[in-house]
Amino acid sequence: MGTDTDRHFIERMHWDDVARRIGDGAVAILPIGAAAKQHGFHLPLNTDRIQAEWLAGRMAQKIDALIWPTLTYGHYPAFVEYAGSNSLTISTFEALVREVAGQILGGGCTRLLVLDTGISTLAPVDRALARLASDRVKHVWIHGGPRYPRIARQLAEQSHGSHADEMETSLMLALAPHLVDMARAEASPALQHETPGALTPSDPSSPNYSRSGSFGDPTRATPAKGEALLAAMLDDLDEQAAAFIAKGSELQQPARMESVMR
Repeated sequence: MGTDTDRHFIERMHWDDVARRIGDGAVAILPIGAAAKQHGFHLPLNTDRIQAEWLAGRMAQKIDALIWPTLTYGHYPAFVEYAGSNSLTISTFEALVREVAGQILGGGCTRLLVLDTGISTLAPVDRALARLASDRVKHVWIHGGPRYPRIARQLAEQSHGSHADEMETSLMLALAPHLVDMARAEASPALQHETPGALTPSDPSSPNYSRSGSFGDPTRATPAKGEALLAAMLDDLDEQAAAFIAKGSELQQPARMESVMR
């Protein structure tokens, strides 16, 4: 038997059902979330993918969108010293995003939301989408919007962090607690830079040394913090999606009429 999410993730659908939904004007969502990127000793390498697909699923339920398969390889140069972590060059990643997004739009989708869970991916995705020169696509970041940063500041007990830290671990405790091994959570040293360069697990003398691969203090994470962060994140994403769809609503009817005339 199918589930409610089966009508949103196109990889679980038949092509003619996808065609019908596109013809009915369904918004598309393209998640970007690494599946081969270290997240400390306590979180799996596919942490970003889990978050991207969970959030995409919740967004899709609200706006009845279609979700394309997640881009699980991206530009993540800060983690390549850790086993299993992969990173594409900027040019390769930009080309990947541009081609996939362009084909989604070229396939008839009137609106596309590119849902980004990364940090080093933000600038390349912006450039890739700018080259499409289309007002039918919007890049949304899961940490963007006014609510999430405010709640994160209120909840944070760690002195620093941005990766496999208190905030990200709290998110995972809320949405996939069975995948979090808090017994292995380990704080990173207070690095010399607020935003480090490439982390290293092998050189204790480096200013970017992190034995576990975390940057921050995941030991301070709790499910309650994660629930509050997720709620703020979803409110931000839903608000951006609604504004984007409303802005382009006047384009949908002409696009449908044109497809009927062909």
